[in-house]
Amino acid sequence: MKDLTTGKEGGLILRFAVPLFIGNIFQQLYNIVDSLVVGNFLGKDALAAVGASFPVIFALISLIIGVATGATIIIAQYFGAKDYKNVKRAIDTMYIFMFIAALIVSVAGIYFTEDIFRLLQLPDEIMPMAKDYLTVYMAGMIVFFGFNGTSAVLRGLGDSKTPLYFLIISSVVNIILDLLFILVFGWGVKGVALATIIAQGGAFVTAIIYLNRTHFIMKFSLTKWVFDRSIFYNSIRIGLPSGMQHTFVSLGMMALMGIVNTFGTEVIAAYSVAQRIDSLAAMVAMNFGMAVTSFTGQNIGANKPDRVKKGFRSTLIMGSIITVFVSLLVISWGRQIIGLFTPDPEVVNYGTTYLNIVSPFYITFTVMFIVGGVMRGAGDTLIPMFMTLFSLWAVRIPLAFILSDSMGETGIWWAIPIGWLSGAILSFGYYLTGRWKTRRVTG
Repeated sequence: MKDLTTGKEGGLILRFAVPLFIGNIFQQLYNIVDSLVVGNFLGKDALAAVGASFPVIFALISLIIGVATGATIIIAQYFGAKDYKNVKRAIDTMYIFMFIAALIVSVAGIYFTEDIFRLLQLPDEIMPMAKDYLTVYMAGMIVFFGFNGTSAVLRGLGDSKTPLYFLIISSVVNIILDLLFILVFGWGVKGVALATIIAQGGAFVTAIIYLNRTHFIMKFSLTKWVFDRSIFYNSIRIGLPSGMQHTFVSLGMMALMGIVNTFGTEVIAAYSVAQRIDSLAAMVAMNFGMAVTSFTGQNIGANKPDRVKKGFRSTLIMGSIITVFVSLLVISWGRQIIGLFTPDPEVVNYGTTYLNIVSPFYITFTVMFIVGGVMRGAGDTLIPMFMTLFSLWAVRIPLAFILSDSMGETGIWWAIPIGWLSGAILSFGYYLTGRWKTRRVTG
């Protein structure tokens, strides 16, 4: 655990963010290795099928992730206030909610898989593989929520290193199982999903055993859990706007995927690969955003809003510098990177065009996410939710629909950074109002 309420703000956030960044590299290896193995050994149809599943997965889990985010903010603020009894009760309450939610999501995901893909106009030739992948993935939701919930709690307690160790274990196991299940056993896309579930389940069990032996707050015991209605209510109150934001963002991703799907398998495969590269670039924004969320939560809990403002400025500078460097790398080597995933020249061309249009705007995503991290840490989630939804549903989706009609798939690509830019402007403008300083949720 790490107390983020004392010490140099920028240095604390950087040291907190580095393990997150390394950990997320390994986290992204799940998706990247899946795509590399699928694209090179199973073909572009399988690559498109796996890629088309991710917006659906995100849509099914997004509301639960938002509520869990609310719990994590409360954990960070109680920890900043040194109220360890309520820290423990908040952790227990989050776990109970997460495991019940996991069962519901698993059943719903498996039952409605084909209906969702039909709604998204997924081409018939990739439908069977997409269903196989998503069904297996949904069956393992309980370990997905358990593993990621544990990591989120530890971040709320200021510990970004312990989740890193378990992410490394999980990623290495996933890579080995991917190759084993596809190249040796010939299980296709089902094997890819199964490898991910087994790897996360193993890491979750390992984390629980370790934490039960070493951590004075994180004790995982089904028989001793306490469900606190007041804390759960606060988690809902804070997390529901974030959850609704995640939900509408995921529905937006599905809507965008529905537009992409009308352009055929090659464009779907290219978009899927390009999204993997986007996710790597976005790690800078997400990791600094998560770091500043924990930093803000603890310092708001300790009633130190001036430290939050200093931390925000430092985080914005660090994040922007790194993001510009990443953008230059992607612009310079985009075609070669796309080529690692597939030998198909059409897919490579579509993917390269996407990266040339989108990657120069990564910095707008970074600004939007870091500002959002401050808002979430302070417990101010409602107005940022509306701004995010506006940039997505009033800007990106309508533009993608309109521009794709006149410019083809290139119009979809242009709509993405324009949406980011509108979100960044709105978010930064709201930060400057200072209303977030009044949103403390602990006593």
